[in-house]
Amino acid sequence: MSSPASGRNVALAVVIAAYILSFFHRFAPAGISQDLATAFQTNAASLGILAATYFYVYTVMQIPTGILVDTLGPRRILLLGGLVAAAGSALFGLSPDLNLALIGRTLVGLGVSVVFIAMLKLIALSFDERRFATMVGLSMLVGNLGSVLAGTPLAMLVEVTSWRGVFVGAAVLSALLGVACWLFIRDGSGTKTAIDRTAILAGLVGVLKNRETWPAVIVNFGIGGSFFAFAGLWATPYLMQVHEMSRVVAANHLSLYFAGFAVGCLAMGSLSDRLARRKPVLTSAGVVYCALWLVWLAAVRMPVGVSYGLFGLMGLATAGFALTWACAKEVNPPHLSGMSTSVTNMGGFLAGALLQPAVGAALDLGWDGALVNGVRQYSVDTFRVGLALLAAAAFTGTAASVFIRETRCRNVWQPPAAAPLASAAR
Repeated sequence: MSSPASGRNVALAVVIAAYILSFFHRFAPAGISQDLATAFQTNAASLGILAATYFYVYTVMQIPTGILVDTLGPRRILLLGGLVAAAGSALFGLSPDLNLALIGRTLVGLGVSVVFIAMLKLIALSFDERRFATMVGLSMLVGNLGSVLAGTPLAMLVEVTSWRGVFVGAAVLSALLGVACWLFIRDGSGTKTAIDRTAILAGLVGVLKNRETWPAVIVNFGIGGSFFAFAGLWATPYLMQVHEMSRVVAANHLSLYFAGFAVGCLAMGSLSDRLARRKPVLTSAGVVYCALWLVWLAAVRMPVGVSYGLFGLMGLATAGFALTWACAKEVNPPHLSGMSTSVTNMGGFLAGALLQPAVGAALDLGWDGALVNGVRQYSVDTFRVGLALLAAAAFTGTAASVFIRETRCRNVWQPPAAAPLASAAR
């Protein structure tokens, strides 16, 4: 008979596997952006919308997902999510035109939108709160294998097979993981509560009215959103067109970025927990992240070894925003950890949804008519305008980190009647 610890580890491992696949879906358009532009004969703005549909639905689903994991538990929604993502991935891979691809991408976003919040809920329920950031960082380290797969491995696989075959294969895997979640996750007495609409609404309003929630949301919006937009779509075209790299070399940069982010998630979480501090770690990482945006805006040619190093460093710095979930969870009631983390998570995905097409629109506005194999080519100055939008978001997020409340890695929320005690604990 397996121990409770063994059971919780297996359950978490299955959810992390689903999380790996969700990361792959999130960033795959960057690795195949040129293929998508050719297959659907689309401009940058339409390509941005195609990639962003994932983020639109993901954003809309964050609060409902938080409510569902706080009430029904993760088991049912992970099964349903896996099946919906499978249908969307298959449709995306087989789409003959842009409209069907948009529907497929939307279904993928809908299906995988439940995975991350369900994972956070399992961690919050199963592990000591003083290890929360470390466990989230470890889960994200492993989960980011999906984003690494969306870099060089995807580029190499597409060369051998096709991008369509890759997404049909991902559909099969999504369905299998959904079934595995149903089999291995148990919704015990501590993982769900009865649905009370009044209590749900009151809890959500409480999280939204809590002023200490919002700095974490804005950090997630600025840093997370610029990361999703750049790494999720525009990094590869930028490197190929501005720095004249081959697709494989550009994909190598993207894989290094994701690898740096994966390692950074664990490193930032562990460092924060060891120091018993959130804000200084998050703000310092944000400053480095912003400094690197200035390098990409300058568009200076450099040896490939240097650019590899800078992309890896940018991944490490980007990972600072992973602390925002802990920051939001620790200033809200413990039983609302799903809602508080989902509201925070919504910030980054909303920004990703807005920034991906916004950058595309900026590129199309400055396009001088150049084409290579039917794909639009953009000048350095035009790319600079598009990237300036991402840099502005990054600076906004970093500035907001100054206003995050330092929790010393413990839940500091107090009921309204005990508000004076909460103030004294700052």
